[in-house]
Amino acid sequence: MTGPVWEGTITVRCLSGRWADALERTMAPEAAREVPRTTATVRRSGEREVVIALTARDTGALRAGLNTYLGWIDLAERTARVARQETA
Repeated sequence: MTGPVWEGTITVRCLSGRWADALERTMAPEAAREVPRTTATVRRSGEREVVIALTARDTGALRAGLNTYLGWIDLAERTARVARQETA
């Protein structure tokens, strides 16, 4: 990226290492795609944390990228919750 760069970080503290593994695997393919004017990396920080770091060309792109990833995290959590209920 050229010009000013804006950065944002989402840190998800998971209840278990297993859920952190699942969330990291779920978010990694999304980070490989480029949200318009935004790039992202997904990494682990310790056993139970997943960190998503975003870099954007402008504040609007950063806001959109953060909202996109927060929505995907919410969707992953809700999907896991429903799956647990159906297997119980």
